[in-house]
Amino acid sequence: MTLGPVMLDIGGIALTENDKRRLLHPLTGGVILFSRNYVDNQQLTTLTNEIHALRNPHLLIAVDHEGGRVQRFRKDFTPIPAMRELGKIWDNHPTRACHLAKQVGFVLAAELNACGVDFSFTPVLDIDHGLSSVIGDRSFHRDANVIADLAHQLMLGLKKGGMLSVGKHFPGHGYIQADTHFEKAIDERCYSDIEMNDLIPFQRMINAGLAGIMPAHVIYTKVDQNPAGFSKIWLQKILRNDLQFDGCIFSDDLSMNGVAHYESIVLRAQTALNAGCDMVLVCNNPEGADEVLKNLHWDIPITSLSRLARMRSKKNFPTMTKLHENGDYVQAVREISIIGCESRDLPFQ
Repeated sequence: MTLGPVMLDIGGIALTENDKRRLLHPLTGGVILFSRNYVDNQQLTTLTNEIHALRNPHLLIAVDHEGGRVQRFRKDFTPIPAMRELGKIWDNHPTRACHLAKQVGFVLAAELNACGVDFSFTPVLDIDHGLSSVIGDRSFHRDANVIADLAHQLMLGLKKGGMLSVGKHFPGHGYIQADTHFEKAIDERCYSDIEMNDLIPFQRMINAGLAGIMPAHVIYTKVDQNPAGFSKIWLQKILRNDLQFDGCIFSDDLSMNGVAHYESIVLRAQTALNAGCDMVLVCNNPEGADEVLKNLHWDIPITSLSRLARMRSKKNFPTMTKLHENGDYVQAVREISIIGCESRDLPFQ
């Protein structure tokens, strides 16, 4: 059975019969985990092993594990600072900030890797324009080139830890105040303004080998009347053709209110796939997931299958115990623990 184009969530800390039914459906290709799915690293490893054992090739397992306020797993995991803390260090010590970004990426990926997670939806490549409530300190910086530099180092750290990177939210979610989890979001800037600012981190990360991208549920009215993740102009003309991105495109969650103006969740999934997404996410909506699995018609292209296959983690660290014996990891954790002090220019040892 090949991977399907739909990524689903599950209800709790172990698979139920309904979970298994959905995950065994031919349209399913991945699972995204949330805090409700986590107790400790031993339970997480048991859960990911169970998910991976369901099918061959195994389903992809992803998580939003950026750091700061978006870190799904906390107990037994290193606290990852908000990316803004690295940007603050950059302002005084750019070389140090880049080193720490790589260390953060390494620890983040290595810990998830040891527990059987394939990748995290990170890094955030949005510019902090000082307007967005949902982005805020998730952004590295207000300067596009600083974001690109720090994100590149984070990506190198993720790779060292066995994971590829997924940049979000293309082409940039930082200019508007609206939160697409709750409402429709419109950015009225012209394309040239977006190109000269928000697209810079995406273009530079693509040039550096970025493996995945998640588009925003934002409507950029001067470019298209559809949200970016539902737009052939954004995904095929600009992202694929102009920016030469050949990695995997993941939709943002189709259950979010920012795209609720589409009449059904099946239409959202169909539109996103037609626009150019390789995989669509349906989260926190069991009825919607069942509707998509029942009514979506999509023959996944071989190019999408190839892109998805590349997203599997390299199992560099077989267990958390083995990871904790790794000298590079121990040193990286030590350095990450004082990032907050460094960003406030406090003395540290």
